[in-house]
Amino acid sequence: MSKGVVFDASALFALIQGEEDASVLQPLLKGAVMSAVNVAESLTALQRLQIATEEGLFLIADLVETICPFDAEQAKAVAQLYSQVKDKGLSLGDRACIALGIERSIPIYTADRIWGSLALPQAQIHLIR
Repeated sequence: MSKGVVFDASALFALIQGEEDASVLQPLLKGAVMSAVNVAESLTALQRLQIATEEGLFLIADLVETICPFDAEQAKAVAQLYSQVKDKGLSLGDRACIALGIERSIPIYTADRIWGSLALPQAQIHLIR
């Protein structure tokens, strides 16, 4: 039985928008987790599409089984990732997603192609495109 997977905001948006590439994510929905940081990032982006925060949270809750709190240990892990990815321009949300996957030793799914060039052997990154 799978221990779960982590979705970043781009993977979530692929699901919400019904993109063909998101079909790989459908079987992974049970057990999918996201960092609260990525949820905040996603809710902000949904507002740009005229989707209210409460409605956005319902959309996310339908797709993601668990929203993981962002605590001091996560903050430390995110900060430590900075030196390894600073040349790739990864955001705080990107690093929070990766840190969560590393912490839980579970695969991380993204549509962000730059992640394919990351040299993070401890992270199980899967590109959906």
